[in-house]
Amino acid sequence: MRKWLSIVGIGDDGLDGISSVGRSLIDHAEILFGGDRHLALLPTDARLKIRWTSPIGQSIQNLLTYQGQAVCVLASGDPMCYGIGSTLARQIDFAEMTIVPAPSAFSLACARLGWALQEVEMLSLCGRDPHLLNAVLYPGAKILVLSADRQTPLIVANLLKQRGLEKSEIIVLEHLGGSQERIVSGNFENLADLNTIAITCPASSLPARIPGLPDSAYTHDGQLTKREIRAVTLSTLAPHPGQLLWDVGAGCGSIAIEWMRSDRRCRAIAIESNPDRLKLIAQNASTLGVPNLRIVAGKAPIALQDLPMPDTIFIGGGLTAPDVIETCWQSLRSGGRLVANAVTVETEAKLFQWQSQVGGELTRIAVQRAEAIGKFLGWKAMSPITQWSVTKP
Repeated sequence: MRKWLSIVGIGDDGLDGISSVGRSLIDHAEILFGGDRHLALLPTDARLKIRWTSPIGQSIQNLLTYQGQAVCVLASGDPMCYGIGSTLARQIDFAEMTIVPAPSAFSLACARLGWALQEVEMLSLCGRDPHLLNAVLYPGAKILVLSADRQTPLIVANLLKQRGLEKSEIIVLEHLGGSQERIVSGNFENLADLNTIAITCPASSLPARIPGLPDSAYTHDGQLTKREIRAVTLSTLAPHPGQLLWDVGAGCGSIAIEWMRSDRRCRAIAIESNPDRLKLIAQNASTLGVPNLRIVAGKAPIALQDLPMPDTIFIGGGLTAPDVIETCWQSLRSGGRLVANAVTVETEAKLFQWQSQVGGELTRIAVQRAEAIGKFLGWKAMSPITQWSVTKP
């Protein structure tokens, strides 16, 4: 298969920093795609030069019309690190592509700071919700952030302050690898649009990244899967990177949120009918670093129609409503897992019925917490939970 598409990474040092292979691909291209900054580096000639437009999907569809011709895409740094290369690789056979990377901003930042790249948390806020940062905050974390523009460092500083992390060390690295390279600390005025942010978090109290966050981590109205039950439930759900969860009867969203926190590639849809709880889900998702949680307003099973096929389903509410389990079971992919928690006798009976029909495991979870009784401590039992877990053949 002919390689008609090349993607060449360019650093802030421009064409001079490109390898001979990358330069040859640029020189022999018939059509070039890139941003204004990249296309401005090219010599003036008669070749067709096309600028990316927003939304990027339209530009990619335009690019595909030139399939078979020698097309070169100019990218920033490493095209496969939060870059256009990753986007194009999802739509074009990789056998038709040649990719020549330049050092990423992350690699250059680590070289300037003396950080080990494998020990750093990395994310991009280019066109992304800044609350994504909340998912990678932990004591002593070293974080590198690709900025959207010169305003991003101040946005990040304010977000850290809201989380009680105003003592974090923030360094802004501008135009890495170029003649205008500059490293700024503690001053977020007159910054360049092209910058990378380095953050070192102080030792402080932050939510852990494993399932079972304290109940106090959530804003809720009482409809919350309690910490101990939540930890067991997430363990039973067993999230894997890239999988999609339906959280049916999501309450304040704790199960879906901690599913997504388990890995940045995990996806979830929270289905909830209560308008006030829908707001709480959105608030909790942003606070805990998963603003991309999809929230669907409505009651199951009607609200489940037309949703993408899930890998895993959790039913935390609405078990006795007609056709909820039936619809979930039919919607689940083969090999997928369904987990349901029951509190009432009626919902428990429903789980017994389904377990007798399709199998799976039934578990009774009972938790007691020590609470004050006058000057002493006594055990207060939480409502026991009956949990059903089953894998679809």
